[in-house]
Amino acid sequence: MKTITYLKGDATNPKTEGNKIITHICNDIGGWGKGFVLAISKRWKKPENEYRKWFQNSANFTLGETQMVQVENDLWVCNMIGQHKTISNSKRISPIRYEAVEQCLNKLSDEALKLNASVHMPRIGCGLAGGKWEEIEPIIERTLLKNNVEVYVYDFE
Repeated sequence: MKTITYLKGDATNPKTEGNKIITHICNDIGGWGKGFVLAISKRWKKPENEYRKWFQNSANFTLGETQMVQVENDLWVCNMIGQHKTISNSKRISPIRYEAVEQCLNKLSDEALKLNASVHMPRIGCGLAGGKWEEIEPIIERTLLKNNVEVYVYDFE
C-alpha cells in the first residue's frame, strides 16, 4: 500500500508532475473566510465562487459531499464538506465530522483515479475544524491510499 508523503511547503503550490487535486475541508453552512481557504482564494477565485453557488443552489450541499473545481489545465480543487457549522465559543465542540470526511475521501479517491491525479492537502480537519491528525490519517489510509492514490500532506512553514 502507498504511504503519505509529508512535505514542508504550500499545499496550494504542488510540485509534482501530472494531474493534481488540492483538497480541503469546508463547513456545511456556506462559510468561507478563515484558514486554508484564504490561501486557495489568493491563488484562484473559482473554488470560492463555485462553493458559494453550490451552497445557494443545491440540495446536495450536505456533509460527506464533494465538489471538484478545475483551476488550471492539470489542477483541480476539491471542496469537501466535512465540518458541521463552525466552533462556537460557548460549547467548544469540534465541528469536524470524521464520517463525513471519510465519505468525501472515498469520492475524492474515485475522482483521483479517473483523472490519474495525485492528491495534495494540508493536515485537513486539524485547524479550525478541531480534528486530530491521529483520526484523519487512518481515514486517508482506508480511502485514498488503499486505492493506490498518491497523497502529499503539506506542513506550511
